[in-house]
Order: sequence, then structure tokens, then C-alpha cells
Amino acid sequence: MTINVRGKLFDLSQPQVMGILNVTPDSFYADSRKQTGADIRQRVEEIVSEGGTMIDLGAYSTRPGASDIPPQEEMRRLALGMSIIHQAAPHLPVSIDTFRADVARMAIEELGADIINDISGGGLDPQMFRTVSQLGVPYILTHNHVDPSRSPNPSPTAGKEPENPFRYFSAKIQSLRDLGQKDIILDPGYGFAKTIEQNYALLRHQEDLRIFNLPLLVGISRKSMIYRPLGITPQDALLGTTVLHTIALMKGANILRVHDVKACIETIKLFSLTIKTPEPC
Repeated sequence: MTINVRGKLFDLSQPQVMGILNVTPDSFYADSRKQTGADIRQRVEEIVSEGGTMIDLGAYSTRPGASDIPPQEEMRRLALGMSIIHQAAPHLPVSIDTFRADVARMAIEELGADIINDISGGGLDPQMFRTVSQLGVPYILTHNHVDPSRSPNPSPTAGKEPENPFRYFSAKIQSLRDLGQKDIILDPGYGFAKTIEQNYALLRHQEDLRIFNLPLLVGISRKSMIYRPLGITPQDALLGTTVLHTIALMKGANILRVHDVKACIETIKLFSLTIKTPEPC
């Protein structure tokens, strides 16, 4: 399990922690919103000091009902974030959370980002697959059902099942391979166009996605599938997040995309002890 990040192999055989950096005013978890240069730098330094090995930089909130912003504003926010990351954490791979092909190209070619994280699975911009294959960077492919004319995170329809993840991933992986895309990371898409019950059904069978022999990224941190069943808020959802991170690791997650880096690092350390082969007596 490796990906090619700007000519260097990045090892995913051990679980990696991707710290979330949202340069937005309206992401669903209020504590993750960083807009000033000082706040962004503080967050980057926090990710580094707590042991994060990757950064996911997002400038467009994909929570249901979030405000739309033009590409120019998304690019401006990303440019600010990347300039600070280059100063404070130049050694960490950076993924850009965007569903726009033009923004993806700018982030890679002009800002020096490393990975594209597209929560729409190519569904909101028909040029995304061709763009990432031309750029030659790893691509995070998310299981999501989107309408190109609507929100990147549509509300789930009661009683409607999301598209079978095996058919979904099989078709999209083949489309990417046909264009020459090499490094693909699969994201089950927890929280995207799924009911709470559908999210948990997917989690129960997450290990089945290993059939594709591709790295798995899980982005489950503080999401509604945790806080709504418990009757709490995202601010109180760290314990539930840790429980589900443990289950995700048991079911083959290679990368955990998180708000709380320190807690996730500790979870991985303890999880690793449970699967460590004992030394002979």
C-alpha cells in the first residue's frame, strides 16, 4: 500500500492520520473553521505537533445547506492556506478538498499541493477525471450520489438506497484507469447522501471494499452519524468518533481524515498493539 507523492513513495501499510484544515467560515464543526493567517498557522502547527502525517485543505464547505462560493473565492482561500502550510509544514503531503477541476489544476500546478480529494466522485465536474489523470497525482474517489445541478452533499432521500458501492467504484475506477490514472484512494463517503442507517450498513461491510486492492480513506470525524443517534452536538462527539475510528481500522482503513489528531494517533497506537504479532517466549 503506497502512493506516489511527487515522485516519492508514501507508505500506507501503517494507518496514517490526515488532519483537517478548513479555511472556511461555515464548515459543520465550528472549531475547524480557520480564516485568518494566524489561526491557519496555529492549526497547521497543531497537526504537526500532534503527529499528523497528511493535511486535507478545504476551502468550500460541503455540509448540507452551506453557501455556494465562486471558484475565484475558493482559489483565494486555498492560496492563503497553502502559503502557510509551505512555511509551517513543507514535509507533509497536502490533499485539496475540491470538486472543481480548474481549482484542482491550480492547486497542484500553482500552489504545490499533492493530492486531490473530490467528495463528488467526479460527479460535479465532468473534467475532473481527465484533469487528475493529466496532473498525475493521487486521487481520492468518494462514494457519493450527486446531481450536477445541485449541492455537492445532497440530503438523503428516505427509503432510497445509495448506489451499490461495488458497482459505483468498479465503473469509476475503470474510467480513471482508461485515462491513465495510477494512484486511486477509495473513500466510502460516510455522511454523503446517506441516512444514518445507510452509513452504518456501509461501515459494517467496509472491509469488503478491500476487493479493489486500493487504499481506503475514512472521513467520519464528528459527523452526524455519530452525534445525532446520541442526541449530542459535533462539539461533544469525540468519544463516538474514537469508537468508530477503531471500527474503521479493524475494517481496513489506511487513512483517517480527522479533526482531532492527537486522539486519533493514540487510537492507532493502541489498535496496533492489538494486532501486533507476539514475540516467541
